[in-house]
Amino acid sequence: MDRFLLAHSSHTNASIAVEECLTQLGNIPVDATLGFLYVSDAYADQLNFILHNLQQRTPLAHWVGSVGMGICCTRTEYLQQPAIALLLTDIPAAHYRLFHSIDDIPGIVNDAGVHVAVVHGDPRNGQLPTLIAELPDRIGNGYLVGGLTSSNTYQYQIADTITEGSLSGVIFDDQVHLVTGLTQGVSPLGKVHQLTECDGNIAISIDHRPALDVLKEDVGEVLARDLSRIGGYIFAGFPVKEADTGDYLVRNLIGVDPNSGAIAIGEYLQADTAIMFCKRDRNSAEEDLRRMVDRVHARAGLKIKGGLYFSCLGRGEHMFGKRSRELELIADRIGDIPLIGFYANGEISGNRLYGYTGVLTLFM
Repeated sequence: MDRFLLAHSSHTNASIAVEECLTQLGNIPVDATLGFLYVSDAYADQLNFILHNLQQRTPLAHWVGSVGMGICCTRTEYLQQPAIALLLTDIPAAHYRLFHSIDDIPGIVNDAGVHVAVVHGDPRNGQLPTLIAELPDRIGNGYLVGGLTSSNTYQYQIADTITEGSLSGVIFDDQVHLVTGLTQGVSPLGKVHQLTECDGNIAISIDHRPALDVLKEDVGEVLARDLSRIGGYIFAGFPVKEADTGDYLVRNLIGVDPNSGAIAIGEYLQADTAIMFCKRDRNSAEEDLRRMVDRVHARAGLKIKGGLYFSCLGRGEHMFGKRSRELELIADRIGDIPLIGFYANGEISGNRLYGYTGVLTLFM
């Protein structure tokens, strides 16, 4: 578990992109066993060719990964362009197990220690939030990191072969040492409220007042006068009860009804739950990213060997104002370690599916 090798290419020809990656890798150690592979959706239709090529020309026995509308690696984002990024490691095969779908889980893990799973999911599967919530217990004292595939074409994942439709990935045992952290992409407005009446995804009352009145109060007079401006800027947040780091789930505001005072939210709602309103804010997002990376770095110490980063499609240059700014902020704090990941349709941390977040995982 000493070596992590990074390679990436944005060549418009898949064959040449693979050649460039292999050239960057040089002589691959014969004990390299596991590769993480992420490709942009411009290469989704060629993923089988790319994977087969790498399987034939490297000693690695196992590959995991996914497709993203954007992929990333150390200090670099590839958005809306053909790109491949791969990370090779020599973690002994005895310390991890791949699973091709959720049906593969029974019988592949033991009960000893903590199991961290890097997982990729198909966003078309409406059962994913439930599967993600249940999987940590199924793999035995588990913790999940990862993201949902994002693509305009094929929603493919990799677990030795191409798969789709459910969850797939790799489960590490407690001999593989990792630290992980989550950063929020929005910052709270006002205080935490109580959702007092709802119907499906409609918030009817908050703190026993019309939900829209509470929203207007929190966003301030200027935005309250023109609610058409809150789209993509103001969100609903739901604090995570078990989290000791102030995490919250962020969901879109779908619409408002000025007559009834109700708000439609992109989440199935339950009365008597905590709710707050949040805003997308570049400065707050940068500060929170720095804090998260520093916390994870402090836990890892000087032992960092490689990393994975799963970020939301709404982040990257859309949030930070400059391509690769998000990855540069990470590298500025932890150095230019071999790191790859992708921009997801939802991010996975612990046993929950998040949005507008970044999930960083470091191998030690």
